[in-house]
This record gives sequence, structure tokens and C-alpha cells, in this order.
Amino acid sequence: MKIILFSRAQIAHTPEEIRQLFDAIELFGFDYAVNEEFAPVVRQTAGIELPPERVYGRHIGKQPAETVMVCYGGDGTLLEGVHRLCGAPVPVMGINAGHLGFLTSAPSAGLNLIFDDIAAGRITTEPRSLLRIEGDFDERPDSTLALNEFTVQRHGAGMISVETYVDDQMVATYHGDGVIVSTPTGSTAYSLSAGGPVVVPTCRCLVISPLAPHNLTMRPVVVPDTSDVALRVRTRRSAVTLSLDNTAYDVADDTEIRVSLSEKRIFLGQAHNISFYDTLRDKMMWGVDIRD
Repeated sequence: MKIILFSRAQIAHTPEEIRQLFDAIELFGFDYAVNEEFAPVVRQTAGIELPPERVYGRHIGKQPAETVMVCYGGDGTLLEGVHRLCGAPVPVMGINAGHLGFLTSAPSAGLNLIFDDIAAGRITTEPRSLLRIEGDFDERPDSTLALNEFTVQRHGAGMISVETYVDDQMVATYHGDGVIVSTPTGSTAYSLSAGGPVVVPTCRCLVISPLAPHNLTMRPVVVPDTSDVALRVRTRRSAVTLSLDNTAYDVADDTEIRVSLSEKRIFLGQAHNISFYDTLRDKMMWGVDIRD
């Protein structure tokens, strides 16, 4: 069994947390590799020297059949780790060392229990949809896949317009700050902040949510995940940024982007039988009586 460990350098890990993590890996005899950004943190913070063969870069490459990616941080850490896989069918386990944590639902307090479950094959996985993005980027993305969402957004003071089509049928021209196309997994992320619905991750749909539309009657639209979504950007003053999850790229006026469901999936690990509904109640405090 091999562990592909991913974490961000900017997370304030304590020496005790890092040592606990590597002690758990050693306890269960896992082979492992660590991303190149996190390796210096491991050395400087916990005094653990990693040989070069245990450090990987921007692309992970082919892995043994029994491999699990463990993302240690928050949801942003998991999203960045998933992009390193480039659609490879490696199960992803998120351990929450951040704050909210919809994707990284496993608590960091029980690392030995989590790794014990991985070693024993008791981790259940749930397939999650990925978006495939095609279009004219000024800079070619490392990955054209997105787990949470694809966003067209203004970068400046001026309004932008986004002509939006579904299966070559015009939905609307959104005048405002931009548009989000979200997967069910991403419905609890940026889309939710923009007024989009909460969608159970196993639903087969996409959500198109306008960002601060100037026409207040415009609302999010749910479309089948078989849809081909085309977005044409119009701008007079503002620069425009396209983002795939948490990675952003600049594009020019009159750029057209097509968004569709990828044939690839990621397989998200579910620790301790924590369901999506458990996470909703826990993270959003649904049903909690805050009255005195």
C-alpha cells in the first residue's frame, strides 16, 4: 500500500502534527511520497529528512494499484491535490486540518484510526464528477479538469457580460461580475455563496449561477450533467479571469469556453461512515437551536 501525501506549505502545521502524521505512516508500514512544496516544511518544522525518491513534483505519474492520496489540510488543499492526479483513478482521502471542511471531512485527531482503515481496506469511496474545460487560455492550464467549479469573473471595476448557452440553446447574457458552473460537489462552495442550491453529490446535474447579476430576477439554473455549456465573455474595461477550482488564468475579450462533464472521476474517501447529510448538519449547524 502506498500513500501519496499532499499538503500546502502555507498551512501552520505544528511539529507535533507532522510527527504524528509520519509516525502513523511508519506504524502501518506504508510506502509513501510527499509533494515538493511540503517536503521542506517537514524537514524544517519536524526535522524529518526525506530522500529525493520520496518527493514528487507537479505531476504524480503512474502509481501502484493499491495507492491512496491523503490530503492533509482543508478543502483547498484537497482541490489542489486532486489536480496533481490529472484524472488518475486514485482514491483521495481528505484529513481536515483546516476550518469548514466539506471535502476533508475526516478529523485529524484520529490519524491512527484513519490509516488503520486505509491499511485494512475499510475506507469506502464515492465517485465524484469532474468538469472538463476547453477554450482559449492565455496560459495553458496544468489540468483542464475541475472538481468544484469553473468560474468566469471580472477582475477590475467594470461589469462584464457572459453569453451562456446550454446545448447550443441560449440561456441568458449575464451582465455583472461573472458566472459559475458548478458540479454537485461544488454546490457547497462558491456556488452556495452566490445563492446556488445545496446539491447531494450523487445527483447527475450541473448548476449555473450568476455572480452579482445586474438583473435581479436572474437566479441559478440546474441543468443535466449531459449538457454542453458554452460561455462567451464580453468586456469593455475589466480584465477577465477564468478559474478551475482554485487556479486562475487571464483571458482576453470575446473568449469562448466550453464546459462539460469529464469521463474521468475522482473517488473521494468517506471516513467512519460520515455521510453528506452528517457533514451538512455538522458544518452548517442545521437544526441547532441558538436561542437562549
